[in-house]
Amino acid sequence: MNSATLRVVARAATATTILLAAAACSDTSPASRHETPSASSARQQTPTAEARTTPPDRNTTMDIRVTLDGRPVYAALNDSPAARDFAELLPLALDLEDFHQTERIADLPRKLTTSGAPEPRAPKAGDLTYYAPWGNLALFYRDGDSANPDLLILGHIDADADRLAGADRITIEAAP
Repeated sequence: MNSATLRVVARAATATTILLAAAACSDTSPASRHETPSASSARQQTPTAEARTTPPDRNTTMDIRVTLDGRPVYAALNDSPAARDFAELLPLALDLEDFHQTERIADLPRKLTTSGAPEPRAPKAGDLTYYAPWGNLALFYRDGDSANPDLLILGHIDADADRLAGADRITIEAAP
């Protein structure tokens, strides 16, 4: 075979491979062609892991009443073991101090459980967290630099960064 014939054979082989791959990826089975619209739409509405936008540890399951310097803000705790343990401490009134121009911190009356902690992730402004080595509460008013396995996110407070940054006292109660 000369080189021109080899090129033609190589192109034909490549084209055949592409066609076979495309055919394998498409579903032309009789069941899929006769599928009812409701079955098709039900399948499309089923959420997948890729479609979830909220990490599991941010799922809020317990509303709490929070005041910052006497002014109420909306807040909720997630469903982690540490957040449930934190809820058992409520009500709390804590004085806050600045830490690294990123968060406001306060000591808790006791350490919280760290068992069953979710995968660590970098804290975001408004996150209410627990720093296990020190046993303190931390309220972030700026996004944290990186994930830390010792920092457990307990929930989130909906307030602007300036209000969070300037808070001197936080009161946290179980919501009625």
